[in-house]
Amino acid sequence: MHRRFHHEGRERHSRHPWGGHGMSGGFGRGGGGRGSRVGRFLEHGDLRFILLALIEEQPRHGYDLIKALEERTGGAYRPSPGVVYPTLSLLEDEGFIRPATGDSARKLYEITEAGREALAQNRSSVEAVFMRMADAATRSDATAPRVGRAMANLGMALQQRLSGPTVTPEALDRIVALIDETAAAIEKV
Repeated sequence: MHRRFHHEGRERHSRHPWGGHGMSGGFGRGGGGRGSRVGRFLEHGDLRFILLALIEEQPRHGYDLIKALEERTGGAYRPSPGVVYPTLSLLEDEGFIRPATGDSARKLYEITEAGREALAQNRSSVEAVFMRMADAATRSDATAPRVGRAMANLGMALQQRLSGPTVTPEALDRIVALIDETAAAIEKV
C-alpha cells in the first residue's frame, strides 16, 4: 500500500503511515519558536519501537499510549491518534503485537515474541529516545513544551486540512480568520 504525502512542496511516496520523513511531534531540544529546533524527539521509524516498548511494559490501548508519551515528556510531546493508530496497525501487520484478551471496550495490545526480538535489536535507540523524553520532562521551564505541543497540534491540523480535498476559498478564509482571531486573543491574555 503506497501513500502519497506532500512535504515542503514535494510529493513523497511511502509504505509507512507516518509519511516516511520522520516524526518529530513538533518538539525540538532547543524548544522555542520557528527555526530554533536543535533536535527531534523521534527520527524515522522510532515511534514504532517506542510504542512497542511501552506495550512490552504492559498491554495498552491507543489512548493509553498517547497519554503515556505525553506524561513521559512532561507534556512536550503528544502524538495524534492519526499517527498512533496507523502505527499500531502496522505493528500488528508485522506480527509484533496482537490484541490482548480481556473485557475492555478498547482494543488492548500485547507484544509478541517477534515483537520482543525486534525491540531487542532496537533497544539502544529506544533508550536514547526515552532519555530525551525524561530530559524534556525535567526541564525547569514547563511552559515551553506545552506551548510547543499546542503549536504542533495546530500545525498538524492545518497540514491535514490543507492537504486534503480541495479547500474552498471560503474555508481558507475561515481558517485564516480563526488563526488571526486566536493570535489577537493570545495578545490580550
